[in-house]
Amino acid sequence: MQRQLQQIVQGRETSDGAGVRIKRTLGQNPYSRFDPFLMLDEFGSSSADDYIAGFPAHPHRGFETVTYMLQGHMLHEDHMGNKGHLRDGDVQWMTAGRGIIHSEMPQQEHGLMRGFQLWLNLPAAEKMKPAHYRDIPSAEIPVADLPNGGCIKVIANTAFVGGKVVSGPIQGLTTEAIYWDVHLPAGNEFHHALPEDHNTFLYVYEGEIAIGEDKRKLTKGNTGLLSKGDQLSVQALDTEARFLVISGKPIKEPIVQYGPFVMNSTEEIEQAIQDYRDGTLAE
Repeated sequence: MQRQLQQIVQGRETSDGAGVRIKRTLGQNPYSRFDPFLMLDEFGSSSADDYIAGFPAHPHRGFETVTYMLQGHMLHEDHMGNKGHLRDGDVQWMTAGRGIIHSEMPQQEHGLMRGFQLWLNLPAAEKMKPAHYRDIPSAEIPVADLPNGGCIKVIANTAFVGGKVVSGPIQGLTTEAIYWDVHLPAGNEFHHALPEDHNTFLYVYEGEIAIGEDKRKLTKGNTGLLSKGDQLSVQALDTEARFLVISGKPIKEPIVQYGPFVMNSTEEIEQAIQDYRDGTLAE
C-alpha cells in the first residue's frame, strides 16, 4: 500500500540559539511532533548576521540531535573536551542521553551556511545512558545513483538501489531511524519500500514533489507527514527536487519537554533542571 501525503506542516521562520535564523516545521508546538521525531529545523543564509552568533553552550537530556551540513563550517565543543568540525556534507549524530553541555559555533564570517537539525526522541530505557556522538565526514556517507536519474545519500539505515543494499554509517538504533537525502531531476520518480510500522515524513528543500497515488504536492520549505503503508512513491515536478526522507519506529511513550530536556514525566524534568543547576546534569 502506497503512503499518501496526509498532513503538511508549513515552515515557520523563527530564531534559536543566540539569534540564528531558522525555518522550523516539526516542533513548532507539542502538537507538531511525529513520534519518534521531536523537531526539524532548516538553517540557511548567505548573510553572516543570520548565523554568526551561533549556539553558545547549552544543555540537553533525553534525546538525540542530528546535524546535517549542506554547506558551511561549524565547530562543536562539549563539556567533556570533545571537538568536532562540520563542513560541507558532514553529519553529526549526537546522543545526549543523561546529559551533555555543548556549543555549535560558526567558523566562517561570510558565505552560505545551510543545513538541518533533527531531534530524535529516545525511549525511557535509554534516556539516562551516557552521552556520546559521532562526527561523520561526507566521504563516509554513501551516495548511490538512482536507476532513472538522480541520487540518494544514505545517512542512517539502508536503501535498496539498483539491486544492491546501500548501508549508511548510522545503524542499530532502537527507533530503526531512516535518514535519506534524495535528489531527483525534473519529472523523475523515486520508489522505495518502507517499514509499514514506521512514521515517515518528507522535507523538501529544493523544488516541489508529488507524493503517492493521488500526486498531492509538497513544496519547498515544508514537511509532509505520510500515511501508513509499505511503499513510497515520489515524483519531482517542473524542476529538480531535493528532499529528505526521514522515518522511524514510534516509541509510544509519554513526552514531557522543557526546552532542551525531553523526558517522560514532570518529575524527571524537574530533576533535569535541578541537576543542571547543581552542575551534575552531565556527570
